[in-house]
Amino acid sequence: MSFWEYLGNRHEQLLVDAYQHASAVFQCMVLATLIGVLIGVLTYNSEWAGNLAITSTATVLTVPSLAMIGLLVPVVGLGVAPTVIALTLYGLLPVVRNCIVGLRGVDPSLVEAARGIGMSRTARLLRVELPLAWPPILTGIRVATQMLMGIAAIAAFASGPGLGNLIFRGISSLGSANALNEVLSGTLGIVVLALLFDAAYVLIGRLTISRGIRA
Repeated sequence: MSFWEYLGNRHEQLLVDAYQHASAVFQCMVLATLIGVLIGVLTYNSEWAGNLAITSTATVLTVPSLAMIGLLVPVVGLGVAPTVIALTLYGLLPVVRNCIVGLRGVDPSLVEAARGIGMSRTARLLRVELPLAWPPILTGIRVATQMLMGIAAIAAFASGPGLGNLIFRGISSLGSANALNEVLSGTLGIVVLALLFDAAYVLIGRLTISRGIRA
């Protein structure tokens, strides 16, 4: 069976796997973004706290993804839970680092001007600092998403959802008629999803970043 015949016969299952893969990455990126921005907001004013946050999240990336999921399985079981925890942890570093860098890069004179017109600390953060830091934060989210697209395939090791199941199934049955088709379809599916997500982030950037900041 040729690759195109394989796609034609299995397109419904491929679409389901692609949807599950995209959904897992999207949900984990939402969690990683919320947690990462919160960590960045709490630590960017302190040199040691910011460095500790970046170092701690960077340490997670030194743990191989297979080992991470393998360590989580005895604790939370197979399936979605270890996938969500692992992907969220792996997605933190780019968001935390870029959030801290972005907030530290805001012009202090703008913050002082906002303080001078009576803005509270929370208002300055939400209306001045975070909007100005949004471009680097969005860049961190884009980088994290591309990372998680590939790492999510490893989730199949723990019966997680997504296109990784095709890749693992093809590798485990090398020599069979459709082994190469399964690996190729899973890999290309992940690449296509990564490109679609990146295009969506470019659109979000155009809609949420003012021309003055982009310039």
